[in-house]
Amino acid sequence: MDYTESFTTLDESYLPQIAELFASAFGGEPWHDDWSDSEQLNKYIRDLSCCFSSLNYGLFANGRLAAVSIGTVRHWWEGTNYIIEEFCVSPDVQHKGVGTRFMSMIEDDIRKRGISGIFLQTESNMPSYKFYRKNGFEDMPTHVSLFKKL
Repeated sequence: MDYTESFTTLDESYLPQIAELFASAFGGEPWHDDWSDSEQLNKYIRDLSCCFSSLNYGLFANGRLAAVSIGTVRHWWEGTNYIIEEFCVSPDVQHKGVGTRFMSMIEDDIRKRGISGIFLQTESNMPSYKFYRKNGFEDMPTHVSLFKKL
């Protein structure tokens, strides 16, 4: 069987496919996120992907959404950045180079748009950290993420 990939930007019509892939990618190892509340999942995906400055990408493999990047474009005094809020690859195609090819396609597209950088956050104890490092991302030694549970 032939294997085909197609890269595209995603609009609101892809929200159900994005939510399904997201729940699949983050529901198992190593994350174990519980996205069984489909209403909460759909609101989360809509919050991230449907704002004025959204820029969402998808990679389809054999006609099925296999990878997604949900992000926004932010203008800063140092330049314009693509902020990746969520990035995931379907578990059945992980460790086959799909994520690296997808990231490369994103980088090519944002360069064409005049965007000068990509910013994202991940957990240093998860496999995604090694993936991003392998793909040229560097730690920001003075950047700290803070959270307060209420």
